[in-house]
Amino acid sequence: MKTRATDLNPHNRFQPIATDRDFDDGWYQAPEDDLNPDSLATEVMDEQVRSIISRNSSPDVPFDQSINPYRGCEHACIYCFARPTHAYWDMSPGLDFETRLIAKANAARTLRNELDKPGYKVSPIALGMNTDAYQPLERERRITRQLLEVLAEYRHPVSIITKGALILRDLDLLSELASQNLCSVSISLTTLSNDLKRRMEPRTAAPSTRLKIIEQLSSAGVPTGIILGPVIPFINDQEIEAILTAAASAGATRASWIMLRLPLELDELFQDWLHRHFPQRANHVMNRIRDLRGGRSYDSDFGRRMTGTGPYADLIRQRFSKKARQLGMNLHKPESLRSDLFRRPAGEQMGLW
Repeated sequence: MKTRATDLNPHNRFQPIATDRDFDDGWYQAPEDDLNPDSLATEVMDEQVRSIISRNSSPDVPFDQSINPYRGCEHACIYCFARPTHAYWDMSPGLDFETRLIAKANAARTLRNELDKPGYKVSPIALGMNTDAYQPLERERRITRQLLEVLAEYRHPVSIITKGALILRDLDLLSELASQNLCSVSISLTTLSNDLKRRMEPRTAAPSTRLKIIEQLSSAGVPTGIILGPVIPFINDQEIEAILTAAASAGATRASWIMLRLPLELDELFQDWLHRHFPQRANHVMNRIRDLRGGRSYDSDFGRRMTGTGPYADLIRQRFSKKARQLGMNLHKPESLRSDLFRRPAGEQMGLW
């Protein structure tokens, strides 16, 4: 079974020297297993971080604080906008992003230190926004679980986006937080097709499993919605109404969508994937993507980068909004979480005199 999304490892744009592994100079022959990306074991390195909360000022996203327990993601989604960030760690956004991961081993302790600072201002923390906090590595490392334990102790609001079934392991903490209006979850639901899921997101939970996650979270009192992201022209756009219907039936109360984004190296990686899996429609897909981005593969400007522009973007917006409203789902509206319950377990630090 195919378990890696790509066998490409494009050159790290920050490295002045590139190595051509395909050139045979007679000195080295790679073992056959090294040439098969599906046979590669995942490597994990620990990082001792000095800070864990990232601040965001983008008007395109509904949060201003986030935490990512891991760098890189074994879920291996070919469309992941976070892939180019792996270049900052002298690794490739391609296969390295899926197989060479970094775990923030001291994340929980660092979070506690940051929440204890006298000047800290409470606002919801978005957990796992860049890479999935519930990717397979979390089963062993439990860093996400540790972070949630700290947030529950401090009564701090948190929102989560994931496509990993492992989130149900933490249902006790999530339901505890939700009972105080301190937690919401969004499930990334991009297709109802098992075949497309295996090609596009090879190490993620099956679509039927994600619907069950929505059911169980909702039944436990955790406000749950979906993100249909990304919408990919002529790949999954025909499923919009069916995805919304299935999600609403499972208990999702809100929904949002994001158009495919192809920043930096992701353009090459996605086009390679597209030509391998959908060769007959690859050019058609890319032409439509360029129509959305003013003739380019990507437009990074705020207000356009998440949706694109033009008639096709308007059509997707209309279809999505119409169906979501018919189903009684809130559109692009994050759950309103409380910030007034925050406390420091050790007590507020007081001046000496």
